[in-house]
Amino acid sequence: MSNGPLSTSLFALAKKYIPGGVNSPVRAFRNVGGEPFFVRRAKGCRIWDVDGKELIDYVGTWGPAILGHAPLPVIEAIHNAAKDGVSFGIPNPYEVEMAKLICEWVPGVEKVRMVNSGTEATMSCIRLARGFTGRDRIVKFDGCYHGHSDGLLVAAGSGALTHGRPDSAGVPAAYADLTTVLPYNDVAALEECFEKMGHEIAGVIVESYPANAGLILPQPGYLAKLREITQKHGAVLIFDEVMTGFRVAKGGVQELENYSPDLTAMGKVIGGGMPVGAFGGRKDIMDMLAPDGPVYQAGTLSGNPVAMAAGLAQLREMEKQQGWKRLDELGAIMEEAVLDTLKQTGRNYQWYRVGSMFCLFFTETPVRNLTDAKTSDLVSFRKFFHHCLDKGVYFAPSQFETGFISTAHAPEDLARTAEVVREALLAL
Repeated sequence: MSNGPLSTSLFALAKKYIPGGVNSPVRAFRNVGGEPFFVRRAKGCRIWDVDGKELIDYVGTWGPAILGHAPLPVIEAIHNAAKDGVSFGIPNPYEVEMAKLICEWVPGVEKVRMVNSGTEATMSCIRLARGFTGRDRIVKFDGCYHGHSDGLLVAAGSGALTHGRPDSAGVPAAYADLTTVLPYNDVAALEECFEKMGHEIAGVIVESYPANAGLILPQPGYLAKLREITQKHGAVLIFDEVMTGFRVAKGGVQELENYSPDLTAMGKVIGGGMPVGAFGGRKDIMDMLAPDGPVYQAGTLSGNPVAMAAGLAQLREMEKQQGWKRLDELGAIMEEAVLDTLKQTGRNYQWYRVGSMFCLFFTETPVRNLTDAKTSDLVSFRKFFHHCLDKGVYFAPSQFETGFISTAHAPEDLARTAEVVREALLAL
């Protein structure tokens, strides 16, 4: 899509004052080429750029827009809360309501604390795991992204048990040394790690359904193995449900899989589009937090009344609408259309979906981990992306991102999308 004059001029201006012209790197379109467009407004499942072009949106502000953009119950909740003040720095009733709801809905959460982002939530879980166990080492998985705190911006070393290495400039090697990175879905590597390092491991953090390298699903029994091995060695199991929480089910992945972690990081959907994060888990671990315990964590805007009101309105509306059932139905419609299109066009690309989350990998290799995901044909994906964008369908500007359906998507939107996808695949 050739950007209109307003988007082009705004990006030129942005580059003068914002690094790369964007406030989050994936927005820069570097993975697909070209320049980003700028949005004027969004409503339902559609966005309109500053030049007036209309697009069916499958990014959904990277997950939070589960009811679509600007849903009336959320807008009204924001308006009503803001009339009484947008921030207090003092306890407010909304944050207590939100905490109660999270504890009631999420199987593994007995107490919860609100923060302002997913990065804050995962960072706090790591500190809490270390404070609770008295150990320092953290295990994460290649391809799982947990925000941009130093200890989690770590890439795998040359072997499963070598020290990790910084994945960003500015991250001290000493931080990376305390993080071990394993391939996802590899039970043998997990067992070897715990056999050699189990006494050092404070916690294991995992995107239970990794959604930052596309969408990768756990092999049967893998999450159960994580639960078993961490319990055996006294390590804290942390589920990063920032994306999947309240999205794939009312209680997230742990409801679907029937495995409760010790700690859970959450965000996105619980803010109704406002900046938010949360982390919670077992009482004995959460009670280690200040002011009751020795693990310090704080935030001026944590439990912000406007964000809490927006999130509560969204979650209640989802429950009222039986939104998760509706999303799974819409996801099934899209899945049937995509699989039929792949068959018609002779493509054996890999398709993965859970509820309203989906990814089409441009590879014929089954995707079980990041290494498999990287076999994707990125040149073909770029062509596909731009063809869809030109025809009014907006997918994430990277092969290694997940798509999202909202309750605002109608069957006719999915039908139009399937038509565009078919055209794009035939044009490759």
